[in-house]
Amino acid sequence: MKRHVVLSMSILSAALAATAFVAVPATAQEMSPGLVSAMQRDLGMTEPQAQQRIRQEAELRKIDTSAEQAAGKAFGGSWFDPDKGKLVVGVTDKSAEAAVRATGAEVARVSRTAAELDAAQSRIDGVAKTTKAPDAVHSWHPDPKSGSVVVTVGAETPEVEAFLAEARKSGPVTVRRNAERPRTYAAGTVGGDPYYVPVSGGYVRCSIGFSVHGGFVTAGHCAGTGANTQGWDWSAQGQFAGSSFPGNDYAFVRTGNGWWTVPVVLGWGAVSDVLVRGQWEAPVGSSICRSGSTTHWRCGQVLAKNETVNYGNGQLVHQLIKTSACAQGGDSGGSFVTGDQAQGMTSGGWGDCNSGGETWFQPLTEVLNVYGLRLHTG
Repeated sequence: MKRHVVLSMSILSAALAATAFVAVPATAQEMSPGLVSAMQRDLGMTEPQAQQRIRQEAELRKIDTSAEQAAGKAFGGSWFDPDKGKLVVGVTDKSAEAAVRATGAEVARVSRTAAELDAAQSRIDGVAKTTKAPDAVHSWHPDPKSGSVVVTVGAETPEVEAFLAEARKSGPVTVRRNAERPRTYAAGTVGGDPYYVPVSGGYVRCSIGFSVHGGFVTAGHCAGTGANTQGWDWSAQGQFAGSSFPGNDYAFVRTGNGWWTVPVVLGWGAVSDVLVRGQWEAPVGSSICRSGSTTHWRCGQVLAKNETVNYGNGQLVHQLIKTSACAQGGDSGGSFVTGDQAQGMTSGGWGDCNSGGETWFQPLTEVLNVYGLRLHTG
């Protein structure tokens, strides 16, 4: 019997028992002792704080979309305030405040709408394509709190300053400095982990993201369309039916050879294996956890959305989400989840799980839409 994802018999049992899970409230399933301890380890929380955060973030899903709709054209972005335990919605017009508060969200006045910041971000993307962003310009994203596009750079060089000068013509820019350069998280020849792509002289190892009907989604930089994959046991598994990188970082692997799909993300013994119930995009400030074949289960917070990342040599990837969860080589393509909700697939980052760092992931929705896929849920 072939396995899909890193499928153990415990996962199989969980998937086959999906009907039993359906009757259990999501918060009860999410608040397993393993999940709480992982959040304590990676987020520095006490057990009561971790339990409270899980409950608060379950409530966010109920109001996030309605709060944005209530803000209308005055919507200036949203984020989670951990001190208040509330979703905060930025608005540029006082007349929208009452409608937003009526949804249960907090309100903050901001200087620019989300649409204005996204437009400025897109113009900087255009500058990067036209002039080729220097490798020392690491990333940029719209930041509703500052009302600007935050550009992260690793060095002060004439090329970087020239890029920043052009970027400032696109709109308000805030510069942050970080010497660590982003990189993708594919790895070389190793044994005993989720899936492998044969390449000249060896193999590339990456991690499975989420089961979809007919296969799974993962990172596009792991391989191009047509590449064959081998599973955790090195048996023939499937083929990349579609892949997009750079620009995006997603791929769809169509499986065969006896492999089949299960709506589960592996907890690696740190937490109970997570039964995926759906997908939802968690706001900035929310906790988030990821699963990968190298560093296994790690948690952090959502730091920014719609970030353009420069992996060097002109390889730009757009609309990624940045987190403080650590990752390392071989984790590429792996799952990001909040509670039981799918978020996206690991793209890259900087640092490691010894010294810390940041990671970016590709949101899930686009790959599902582009390839006409349906997420396998429990």
